[in-house]
Amino acid sequence: MALSTSSAITLNINGEKHALPVDHRTTLLDALRERLDLTGTKKGCDQGQCGACTVLLDGRRTVSCLQLAVAAEGREITTIEGVADGERLHPVQQAFLDLDGYQCGYCTPGQICSAIAVIEEHAAGWPSAATADVRPGPEVPPLTAEEIRERMSGNLCRCGAYVSIVQAVARAAGAEATGDAEVTA
Repeated sequence: MALSTSSAITLNINGEKHALPVDHRTTLLDALRERLDLTGTKKGCDQGQCGACTVLLDGRRTVSCLQLAVAAEGREITTIEGVADGERLHPVQQAFLDLDGYQCGYCTPGQICSAIAVIEEHAAGWPSAATADVRPGPEVPPLTAEEIRERMSGNLCRCGAYVSIVQAVARAAGAEATGDAEVTA
């Protein structure tokens, strides 16, 4: 008896269900780009080292080049195409635009998806390697530039837009905390 090497799966991407047959070895990145034409997610190193393919999986960031599509079935997948609210940009997208948090733009989708998760992780009180006191306290410590750099360290920018990226994440974090997309970094 031969075992099947493919399955029909349904992926929930940006609030829409997509049914497709996939080989069990197909990564989520390849399913997004090659099968569903969601090309905002970029293929960089294809080894999980650059972060260009970062998407949100159940609200948590993941490098889609290391995630099998079959393992993402039944989970909520958000790509760069799904972070805006209609015509209104997500505060992170707006901050990247306002503060030139990109150069060539290739890494930008992964940077933005990662930044959205960074802001949520920090607001939830999750410590990072840069957090001075990791003991839970009554207040979340400030999201400093050092914290942002550490938390975003899995996303590489070959153009070197890191200063602007840190400023954009800080601005968006302030906007998320106050509900105002016009907070300055």
